[in-house]
Amino acid sequence: MKRVLSIILGGGAGTRLYPLTKYRAKPAVSLAGKYRLIDIPVSNCINSEILKIYVLTQFNSASLNRHIARAYNFSQFSDGFVEVLAAQQTPENPGWFQGTADAVRKYLWMFEAWDVDEYLILSGDHLYRMDYRLFIERHRSTNADMTLSVVPIGEKLASSFGLMKIDSTGRVVDFSEKPKGDALRQMQVDTSTLGLTPEQAREKPYIASMGIYVFKKQVLVDLLKRSMEQTDFGKEIIPNSSKDYNVQAYLFDGYWEDIGTIEAFYDANLALTHQPQPAFSFYHEDAPIYTRSRYLPPSKLLDCHVTESIIGEGCILKNCRVEHSVIGLRQRISSDCVIENSLLMGADYYEPMSESSQHLTRGKIPMGIGEGTILRRAIVDKNARIGRNVKIVNKENIEEAEREDLGFYIRSGIVVVLKNAVIPDGMII
Repeated sequence: MKRVLSIILGGGAGTRLYPLTKYRAKPAVSLAGKYRLIDIPVSNCINSEILKIYVLTQFNSASLNRHIARAYNFSQFSDGFVEVLAAQQTPENPGWFQGTADAVRKYLWMFEAWDVDEYLILSGDHLYRMDYRLFIERHRSTNADMTLSVVPIGEKLASSFGLMKIDSTGRVVDFSEKPKGDALRQMQVDTSTLGLTPEQAREKPYIASMGIYVFKKQVLVDLLKRSMEQTDFGKEIIPNSSKDYNVQAYLFDGYWEDIGTIEAFYDANLALTHQPQPAFSFYHEDAPIYTRSRYLPPSKLLDCHVTESIIGEGCILKNCRVEHSVIGLRQRISSDCVIENSLLMGADYYEPMSESSQHLTRGKIPMGIGEGTILRRAIVDKNARIGRNVKIVNKENIEEAEREDLGFYIRSGIVVVLKNAVIPDGMII
């Protein structure tokens, strides 16, 4: 694995995850109370003994840079590193990244300098645990020019992914990026050849690309230099090269979720609370997910009723009810609150207790959730100040709304309270 260089694509503007990407890059969005999305691919690399890792990013990368600098410091006796490469303008390339392939092309001069055999291209907004060693072994054993990691999927999600057809040897013979209508139906295959049962094959008649690729070094260099106008792997590079190159498919049979939308992000976080065994678990001794060490105190629960929930470090909960929710770092929840089916991201810092009481006396709202507040099906971003007797319940069942002036959005019926928002006492959303 020392002959592999990993390149993690940090994503574009993150419009599908907005407003969580209002102040941060998509890979820096919080996950499971204490992690960030970028921790997933970086941890998979470390657990797979791939220690040369670049992260390409373009938008709001300050918090991502800070997180990576504090979380991933390898020994000076190893050649391991995790380094952020932000989009930059140069005399040769005056524009920003135009797509996934263009992002890699802009830094190709740096990647070429490494004496490696393969480039592993990863996405920064997926939730999964994968041993890339098996993936790369398959790539090498088939002498592939490039290998795509794939999963079988159903009709509902198919048009959101790059779909392919493969032959009996696993070689990709046809590839179509996010097809619709007739083009989508033409990509149906018998997925039982992948080892699925007939019933599973009927439910999932498509083979989807996970957006995870491994390329022979020289193949990727040639492809990116030869066709400068092709800016995206899924839309252009891979479909146009499947005929001339040995493109192989590697079936991944574990849990994998693209959490690039608010709804998918919300569902994936809350699924972590399921019993007895969630589809994805952070409790895996052989392949841990790493993140930044914060040295926070244990959480304190004072006369609370908590069911099927995750409580992050450093929280203080008083006489409240929490059901099927994820509570992030340093979160304060006051008495008589009800938190149901919600994701609270917590806070970046502690507000001194004395300061909180002063805020109350001055009519200001302290950080956290005020007394008597009810939250249902909500995402509360970091450092939000929610007053007393607030009801965030989407009482009119609105699917989409943008009320940035009031500190919230509604996406797929989920109320998203903005980072640093102030929700006054008694407000009903």
